[in-house]
Amino acid sequence: MKSFVINENDSGQRLDKYLLKSLPALPKGLLYKYVRIKRIKVNGKRAEISAKLNNGDVVDMYINDEFFENNEENLDFLEASNEINIIYEDDNVLIIDKGVGLLSHPDKGEYIDTLITRVKRYLYEQGCYNPKEENTFSPALANRIDRNTRGLVIAAKNAKALRILNEKIKVRQIHKFYLCIVDGNPSKGTKSSDNWILLDGWIKKDENKNTVYVNNKSFDGAKPIETKYKVIATKSNLSLVEVDLLTGRAHQIRAHMASIGNPLLGDNKYGHKHENKRLGYNKQFLCSYRLEFDFTDDADILNYLNGKSFEIKNIEFVNDFYNGNLGSKSV
Repeated sequence: MKSFVINENDSGQRLDKYLLKSLPALPKGLLYKYVRIKRIKVNGKRAEISAKLNNGDVVDMYINDEFFENNEENLDFLEASNEINIIYEDDNVLIIDKGVGLLSHPDKGEYIDTLITRVKRYLYEQGCYNPKEENTFSPALANRIDRNTRGLVIAAKNAKALRILNEKIKVRQIHKFYLCIVDGNPSKGTKSSDNWILLDGWIKKDENKNTVYVNNKSFDGAKPIETKYKVIATKSNLSLVEVDLLTGRAHQIRAHMASIGNPLLGDNKYGHKHENKRLGYNKQFLCSYRLEFDFTDDADILNYLNGKSFEIKNIEFVNDFYNGNLGSKSV
């Protein structure tokens, strides 16, 4: 028998969710059976599988030791780079400027050195996180951006902050703005009085090709998308565009702008591959440069962020655009 004390990061979860995360080796069917026959108890008593756990609760597990094997997270994140560009930090969140070329999360090609493993290493070395002291929680990213896109990413230091951030992003009380360079002078969409233009459409991802398809009409398996954009300036048949992402689908900005004939400069998947190659551009000119916190209802421990905004001030491709250097160098 082993006992686990529920800490602040575990509290608020359903019992079954907690067990699934803390005992990945235990088959789901057996997990439900053990709760039903009281081989898993909460505070010494039988508990419903849907019971919410509270800080300080004790979960007793009368189950075989084999199901506890490999239950503690190892420290392989310490092999990640210690380079991390933090632009804001408090007790609950980090806001990081992610560079081009860095994955947000591990994939089949890169497991060790990603943004989230760098975050874990940083917090571990700061004494803010130790996986051996956590039952189910580890620091997590509330938003993500493509490998070849620079921009602001929010990391949560605790489970409560993560839940709030996820909900606020879902209901659009955290706004994400992008800057990009596109071919031509885009004008398609519905224009408003403040010069923002709304594009809507439908998008579907081909997982095998890691490519999305956009159409202005619904089609089988597609999801609706909305993209607002504003042309800031146009030079030499290139435009600097600001984007307010209303829906957060994979590759949405790149594919949506390409679908109206204005692909991003440097985008070899949806743009002018041969022209980009001639110019030496192999990364899309896209940056998630500003975050705005606009809470219209309670944000609990994150209320202090309401009304705040964070911005990347120095973006190389923006400087190159205004200085007339595009087409002469790679970024």
